[in-house]
Amino acid sequence: MSHETRKEVIHTFQVNFFAMSRLNAFPWDSLDGEIMTTTTSDIITEILQKTCLHPICLKNPPSLKYRRRFLTELIKRHEMLAAEPLDALYEALGEVMCAQEEDMCYKTYLLPTGDAVSLAENVALISQGTTGLVTWEAALYLTEWALENTHIFKNKTVLELGSGVGLTGIVVCLSSSLTKYIFSDCHQTVLQRLKDNITNYLTNSDSSRASVCVEELDWENVSDEQLQRIQANTIIAADVVYDPDVIACLVRLLSRLLNCKVQEEHPDVYIASTVRNPQTYDCFKKELEMAGLRHVVMKDSVAQVFPYNRATTIEMIQIYV
Repeated sequence: MSHETRKEVIHTFQVNFFAMSRLNAFPWDSLDGEIMTTTTSDIITEILQKTCLHPICLKNPPSLKYRRRFLTELIKRHEMLAAEPLDALYEALGEVMCAQEEDMCYKTYLLPTGDAVSLAENVALISQGTTGLVTWEAALYLTEWALENTHIFKNKTVLELGSGVGLTGIVVCLSSSLTKYIFSDCHQTVLQRLKDNITNYLTNSDSSRASVCVEELDWENVSDEQLQRIQANTIIAADVVYDPDVIACLVRLLSRLLNCKVQEEHPDVYIASTVRNPQTYDCFKKELEMAGLRHVVMKDSVAQVFPYNRATTIEMIQIYV
């Protein structure tokens, strides 16, 4: 394995580890090949240093269960070698075996700039009656799209619907020259987690020139006064089309937002959705049509920044009047 390929394998391990990707997404075959070729544990030591022993992990660790499984798999690889036990590997496993699991963990997303965004997320996908305490795949896609289309946000006031734990908004604020970014959600626990995550990255960040705020936005009961006060030029959302029961009020809200002209222009609206249930997604599109809203599917490919299942059907649409 060349030096560059080796670096790439180690980096891929690091990116996947901090994002808590499924273990089968890691390049284990490449690691096995390197181990069998070199018959040393150097690469395992390097991977350990870039993951469980990295300063990011010490400050903002993935879940205990995840680290246990990862270290167990790494130990299996090391045992393929007829080498002395790697003390650091077993010490790291010993620490996580003795610790007590918590409801919250951290996922860290490494950006092309070299920056790392660590977000407090819940271990469970659904907790406290909401799915908003974790980052979903459509949000990762929307964030990748935003990184490639920073011009869309230049000098704009951006409203994000269903911000969840805040990945997309934080990255947009760090990478774009926008005027204002409005995060929004309606679940109290999500709003508090969102505020905590934002505080860590945007309040004291020199990179963030934009004004940032968090709005409690109940799609069904939002007032005209609140929408007029928001005055968004650009509206984005990810994974908000998953529950048939909320589609009608989401479309009504989008219609109201699109008719709130800012400087005599209708806002731009972009929605990224994981199509889990085609019927639900078709229902959303039909509801848009009945409300007199048109849409176009955005088919431009985006560069992969984050690790997630690329086989998942994710569609991005622009909605307009």
